[in-house]
Amino acid sequence: MKLYSMPSSGNSYKVRLLLALLGRRAEIVDVEDSSPELSRAKVEGRLPFGKAPVLELDDGRLLPESNAILCWLGEGTAFTPADPFQRAEMLAWMFWEQNQHEGVVAVRGALQFYPARRHLATPERMADLLDRGHALLQVMEDRLSAHDWLVGGGVSLADICLYGYTHSAGTKGGFDMSRFPGINAWIARIAALPGYRLLNGA
Repeated sequence: MKLYSMPSSGNSYKVRLLLALLGRRAEIVDVEDSSPELSRAKVEGRLPFGKAPVLELDDGRLLPESNAILCWLGEGTAFTPADPFQRAEMLAWMFWEQNQHEGVVAVRGALQFYPARRHLATPERMADLLDRGHALLQVMEDRLSAHDWLVGGGVSLADICLYGYTHSAGTKGGFDMSRFPGINAWIARIAALPGYRLLNGA
């Protein structure tokens, strides 16, 4: 397999993390934001939706969207609950991550991290994203303050999905993570999983 991956992106990281946790190998093709490699991958038609990550299967089929890739890789593994309702709960968290969480928590970090986007980081927008992000993180905290994992009694794709941007919400997004002890304990549990890898690959 081949993974077209943006090294700095939480969406790409969650796929690399699951691959590592599963012990599965894939050739990593770095397509960082605004890089010639990203432009080339687009021209060559390797990014169906114009962005990373994209998993290229051994037969040449292309699978875009981080959470779709997680579902494909997680099929038949311990990261996908056997119980139908818990699987639906897992998907609910994953839909929420892309529909709510990512568009606030990740965006606030991106506005500060990527030079080409810093002109969009007006004080008013950053303050709004901060307030909204804290409210979204509280949704996770409400669950994780009383449970080890987001769904059921074990780690699932929902945890890997939400970890991608939550683990750096403080350092990149400037969110006050001291408010969320449940999340912090959950972050530590994921970092202790066998095969765990950091965002930078270490």
